[in-house]
Amino acid sequence: MPEPLKNIFSRALLEPFAAEVRAVWEKFEPQHFLQAVFDVEWESRELKQRVRHISHSLRAHLPPDYPAALEIVVQTTRRYLARHGDKLTFEYTFLPDFVETHGVAEPDHSIPALATLTRWSSAEFAVRPFLLHYPARMHAQMLEWSRHESAMVRRLSSEGIRPRLPWGMGVPALKRDPAPILPILENLKDDPAETVRRSVANNLNDIAKDHPDLVLSIAERWLGHSPETDWVVRHACRGLLKKGNARALAHFGFQQDVKGIVVSDCAHSKQVRIGEQLDFSFWVKNTATSPAQLRLEYGIEYQTISGKPSYKVFKIKEMELMPSQSEHIIRRQRFQDFTTRKHYPGPHRLRILVNGIASAEGIFEVL
Repeated sequence: MPEPLKNIFSRALLEPFAAEVRAVWEKFEPQHFLQAVFDVEWESRELKQRVRHISHSLRAHLPPDYPAALEIVVQTTRRYLARHGDKLTFEYTFLPDFVETHGVAEPDHSIPALATLTRWSSAEFAVRPFLLHYPARMHAQMLEWSRHESAMVRRLSSEGIRPRLPWGMGVPALKRDPAPILPILENLKDDPAETVRRSVANNLNDIAKDHPDLVLSIAERWLGHSPETDWVVRHACRGLLKKGNARALAHFGFQQDVKGIVVSDCAHSKQVRIGEQLDFSFWVKNTATSPAQLRLEYGIEYQTISGKPSYKVFKIKEMELMPSQSEHIIRRQRFQDFTTRKHYPGPHRLRILVNGIASAEGIFEVL
C-alpha cells in the first residue's frame, strides 16, 4: 500500500519549519509548538484535519494580535522563497490555511499576504471565503493578480476563482454568473507558464458544466490565436467532448454524422471481480470513399451505492481512418477501488463511442 498522503505532515517537515519561525520571531518556542501539533489525537486525524490542526497550533504560539502573527508567517515564507524561489509545494499548505482559518475578518492584511503565501504553497482554497465575503473586492484583486510578475500569483487568479474548484469551498454566485472570471482568463489565455494555462483550461471546463454555449463561443474566438491557446481550448472542451456535444466536436474536425464507419466484433469480459480488470476489443473500419476523422471513446455505466447508475467516458484515441482501412482496438479498464472511486457488484454496461455516438455496447457483471 502507498504511504498515506497525510503523513507528509511529519516531524521531519515541521521541526525545520519551527526553526524558521524562531529565526523570524525569537519568542517562538518550537518545542511547545511541536508538542501541540503532535498530540494524542494526531495519528487519528485525516489529511485536512491535520492541515487545520497545524494552522490552529501555529496561531496559538504566535502573538495574539493577528496582523503581527500574520507578518511572522509571511516573513517565514519569504525566507523559503529567498532560498528556493517560487514553488507549488503541497506540504506547506497549512500556511495559506492559517489565513483562511484566522484572517477572513482582516481582509486588508490577509489578502496581500495571500499573494506572498501562494508563491510557496497555493492559496487557491484560502481565497474562497474571501470571494464569498468580499466578492467585488476579490474580483478586482484577482483581475489585478492575473497581471502579476509571479506565475504562481497569476495561477491563483484563475485557480482560486474556478466555479467548481475540487475540494474547495463553493462560491454559488460564480456558478450562476461567471462574468467576473472571463477578463481574468482573457489575460491568461496564452500565459508563458504551462501551469497557468492549465488552470485556465480547468476553469473553462468548470464553466462549461453550467454554461456550455458560453465556453464554445470563447473557443471559437480563441482557436488559432496561438499554439498555447489552442491547447487551452482543447483541454477546456474535454468535458463537452466526452458528452458528445456536436458543436464542440465540430470545433476539432469531428462530425457526428460521419458516414461509412462500421464498428464490429466487439468482445469483452463477461465478468470482472473488483480489484481486477475488464478486457475488451473491437474493430473499426471506414467503408466510405473518403478519409474520416474519428474520436474513439468508451463509456461505462457503473453501479453505485444509491442504485442510480453513474456513466463515465474514457478517451481511446483520435485518428484519421482512410477508405477501406481497418483498425483493431484493444483496451482494458481497471476495477480497482480507490479513496476517490468505489466499485459495486452488479450488471454494468460498456459502450463504444465514435464521435460521441454509441456504435456498439455490451453487458458485463462485476462480482
